[in-house]
Amino acid sequence: MARAPLLQLSSISLTFGGDPVFSGLDLVIQENDRVALVGRNGSGKSTLMKVMAGLVEADSGGRVLSPGTSVGYMEQEPDLSAFATLGDFAASALAPGEGYRAEIAAEGLKLDLSAPAATASGGERRRAALARLLAAAPDLMLLDEPTNHLDIEAIGWLETQLAETRSAYVLISHDRAFLRNLTRATLWIDRGGVRRQDRGFAGFEDWRDKVWADEDEARHKLDRKIKAESRWAVEGISARRKRNQGRLRALHAMRDDRSAMIRRQGTAAMALEAGPKSGKRVIEASGISKSFGDRVILRPFSLRIQRGERVALVGPNGVGKTTLLKMLIGELAPDTGEVRLGTNLEMAVFDQNRAALDPDMTLWESLAGDPEMRVSGKADQVLVRGQPKHVVGYLKEFLFDDAQARAPVRSLSGGERARLLLARIMARSSNLLVLDEPTNDLDVETLDLLQELVSDFDGTVLLVSHDRDFLDRVATTTVAMDGDGRAVVYAGGWSDYRAQRAEAAGPESGADKPAGKSSGGRSKPAASAEAGAGTKKAPGLSYTEKHRFDALPGEMERLEAEIARLEALLEDPELFTREPVKFRKATEALMARQEALAKAEEDWLELAEKAENAG
Repeated sequence: MARAPLLQLSSISLTFGGDPVFSGLDLVIQENDRVALVGRNGSGKSTLMKVMAGLVEADSGGRVLSPGTSVGYMEQEPDLSAFATLGDFAASALAPGEGYRAEIAAEGLKLDLSAPAATASGGERRRAALARLLAAAPDLMLLDEPTNHLDIEAIGWLETQLAETRSAYVLISHDRAFLRNLTRATLWIDRGGVRRQDRGFAGFEDWRDKVWADEDEARHKLDRKIKAESRWAVEGISARRKRNQGRLRALHAMRDDRSAMIRRQGTAAMALEAGPKSGKRVIEASGISKSFGDRVILRPFSLRIQRGERVALVGPNGVGKTTLLKMLIGELAPDTGEVRLGTNLEMAVFDQNRAALDPDMTLWESLAGDPEMRVSGKADQVLVRGQPKHVVGYLKEFLFDDAQARAPVRSLSGGERARLLLARIMARSSNLLVLDEPTNDLDVETLDLLQELVSDFDGTVLLVSHDRDFLDRVATTTVAMDGDGRAVVYAGGWSDYRAQRAEAAGPESGADKPAGKSSGGRSKPAASAEAGAGTKKAPGLSYTEKHRFDALPGEMERLEAEIARLEALLEDPELFTREPVKFRKATEALMARQEALAKAEEDWLELAEKAENAG
C-alpha cells in the first residue's frame, strides 16, 4: 500500500496586498524526498517554505500534514530572546540527555555554543538555528539558505550530514554544487505556480530552458493564428455574419488566452564595461605579512597578479581572506613587505557586508546620491557608463519595479540588495573588479549571468567566495589559506586546487608541497606563502616564470572557452545586418583572444622547454 505523503498543499492562494504570490498552487512532499526549491529572487520561495512549515496561513487552500509527522524549519532570523546562550537555543527542541546532538552539529558548523545569545552576530544566530534543526532531526526539514555564513569546510560537513540523514528535506540555496550533490527532485516556482520534476537540480537548467522554449513556440503559434483570424474578421465577416459568429467568439477567446499568458520575468540587464587598459602588472605583493596581537593572519607571502587574471581567495571563515584582499588593493597596510599597485587602475569593489548601502535610504537615493553616479542639476537621473539614465529606468534593468524605487533598502531581500550593489558597481567602468562574496542570495539566472560577465570581463578580478561552482567557472588562479598564516597559490579554480593539493600531499603527510607539472596539464602548487622568503623554486625557472608557467594552463582554457562562445555568436548569418555594432565588437574580440591564445601557447612551450632543459 502506498504511503500517504508527508505534506500536501492544495489550491493554495496567497496575496500580500498586491499581485498574488501564489494562485491555485498544489504541492506534495513524499517520504525520503530530497528536493531543491528554486525560483527567481522575489518569486516567493521563502514564503512558500513558511506556508509548508505552517508559519504563514494562506488566503485559501489546504495544508495537510500526515499524522505523526514532525516538521522543522530553519529560521532566517530566529528569536533568541528567551535564551541565555546559543547552546540553550540549539538544544531547546531536544529531550533531556540529548544535548550532545546539538554539540555535534555545532562542532561541524563551527559554532561556539557558550556564546551569549544577546550579542550573537547574524551569522551565529543562523548557524544556531541550523544546529537546532539538525539536532532535532524531524521527519521533514525545511532549509532556507543553510549555506549562508558557512565556509567551504562547514558546507562540506553539512553536505555529508544531509546525504546521510533519513529525514526528507526541501532546500533553498544559491550554492549550485550543494544542490546538485544532494537533491533528487526539483520544485520550481514560476509566476505564482509550482512545477515539479523528479530529477535533482543537475537537470534543472535543461528542464527550465525546454519549458520556456515550449512556451515561446506555443505563444508564437497563437500569435500567428490570431493574426490570420483577425484578417479574416476584417475582410470576410460582413458576408457571412450569422454563420461565423462562433468563429468570431473563438477569436475573442484566443485573444483572452494570449492576454492571460503571464510574461516571464526577464534576466537583469547587467553589463560590465572595462575601463582603459591597466598596466600589464596589476598587483605585486612582496613578502607581506599581517598579525593582530598574538594571532598570525599571514606569514610572509609574495604574489604577482597580471592583467586579465581572475584570482580567487579561499579558506575557512576567519582565516584572513578579506584581510589579504584589503592588503592587495592597498586598503590595509601589511606589517612587513610591500604591495605595489600597477598603473592606470580603476577599481570597483563589491563588499560582502553591503556596507556601501545605507538601509535607511531608498533605492532611488542609493543610486542618485552616489557622487560617481550623480548627474549635475538632474535629481531623477544617474550616470551609467558615461550616459545619463532615468533612475527608475536603470532600476528596472536590475528587475526592480516602480514601487520599490521609493522603498528603503532595509525592505529588500538579500538577493535584491546584492542586485542593487551590482547596479552601483556596473554603472561605472573599471579594469579591476574586487568581489567579496558576490554570489550570496542570488538566484540561478542572475548567478549564471554574473559568472558569464566576470568570465568575459576585459580586466582583472579579485574574488573571495565559498561557492565552489562559481570558483570553478571563473577563477584562473586560487590562493588557499588554511588558518595557520600560510597561503598557497594554485592554478585554476576550486576543483583544480583540490586535485593539486591531493597530489602534492605525500602518503605520510597532508601538507601542501610544491611540485612539478601534473599529468592533467595543470600545474602543482605555484608558490607557497613563504615564496618571498626563500622557498625552493622550480629548477631553471625564476619565481616570476614559475608563477607564469603555472597560471598559463588556466589562462589558455579561459581563452579557448571565450573563443568558442564568440565563434558560436558569429555563426548567426543575420547578426551582421541585424546588429552590425555587436558583430564588429565580437569579431574584434575574437581576433584579440585568438592572438592572446597563440601568445600564451608560445609562452608555455618556451617555459616548459626551459624547465625541462634545466632539469
